[in-house]
Amino acid sequence: MRAQLARSESEDGEDNPDVVVVYDPKFDEYGLPVRDGGTSMVVIGYCPWCGGRLPASRRDAWFDAIEGLGLDPWEDEIPGEFHDGSWWAHDLVEGDATSREFVEPDKVLSPV
Repeated sequence: MRAQLARSESEDGEDNPDVVVVYDPKFDEYGLPVRDGGTSMVVIGYCPWCGGRLPASRRDAWFDAIEGLGLDPWEDEIPGEFHDGSWWAHDLVEGDATSREFVEPDKVLSPV
């Protein structure tokens, strides 16, 4: 059996039982989907198959960046680049050991 990785905002991954890990590019987080009809997930810090550490979440940095713009994340309109990973992806440097590739939404993960 092959397990799939899908972006959390993808409709295909929300109710698809083959999708066992979802990816949220806005916060650069991986998680296990909560099958409650919504887009909730339980954030994970380690790969379920190899145990390797996943990239650190950018959730706190997102809120810091929004507040740095003088915006209230709950009340104000958020600029478009903050709805996906483009607000942080420009910081990735090719060949830098602390950088990493952006996750492809249809990448297939297998526990084998």
